[in-house]
Amino acid sequence: MKDVIRTEALSFSIEDRQILKEVSIKVQEGRTVGIIGPNGSGKTTFLKHIYRALPVDKGKVFVDDEAIENISFKDTAKKLAVLKQENSRDFDFSVWEMVLLGRSPYHNYFEDYNDEDKKIAEKALLQVGMEEHRDKSFGTLSGGEKQRVLMARAIAQGTDIFIMDEPTNHLDVHYQWSIMELIDSMKKTVLGVFHELNLASRFCDYLYVLQNGRIVAEGEPKDIVTVQLMEKVFDVRTEIKDVDGHPYIVFKGTK
Repeated sequence: MKDVIRTEALSFSIEDRQILKEVSIKVQEGRTVGIIGPNGSGKTTFLKHIYRALPVDKGKVFVDDEAIENISFKDTAKKLAVLKQENSRDFDFSVWEMVLLGRSPYHNYFEDYNDEDKKIAEKALLQVGMEEHRDKSFGTLSGGEKQRVLMARAIAQGTDIFIMDEPTNHLDVHYQWSIMELIDSMKKTVLGVFHELNLASRFCDYLYVLQNGRIVAEGEPKDIVTVQLMEKVFDVRTEIKDVDGHPYIVFKGTK
């Protein structure tokens, strides 16, 4: 399998504070790769370099073996879709309009959406179970409903790669699992930051652990999600159980 995302010694600093320190990862086609680590370890800052919210300052980012700075922003949006946390800001858009925004990379600024765009958006709404809410205002939805709409928008974007920045954070358990099950069923290439460690252990094929801006561990969840890692990186006491072939973390307290 080819590497569709790759970083080489990616580093980033703000003034005298070094946030990322030579972070190198590989994401193979069709796999779900997770980044975990304590708050402040640089996870979101790292992802922002992948979806171009931050420019590459030192090091390299490649998408489909092409340096990301050589890809136009429009073409980047055709290659990867970004799914982030739902925030509290209310958009003055209907659910239908929000989902259609996923088709924006395929049009000029003032160009209308065509019948094909609308078919794709309708299918995306059906996939996330929000077709009955299409005429509602996005801002009036619950957190879980908003996140499903944003998921539909990402699906409508028609990319092979999903970039996920803690999209299930602050959602209840049902929505956390339903969103991850939907993503898993789509067989996309996924690179995501996870706050909920048991979700990462269950759905990721490979994990990178960030601490103080550096990768301190990497591997398949069954190999690296250990009592020792939880103590060293997260300062918690745990028991690790096997549930359907995946490690499941039982938290017992602080270290």
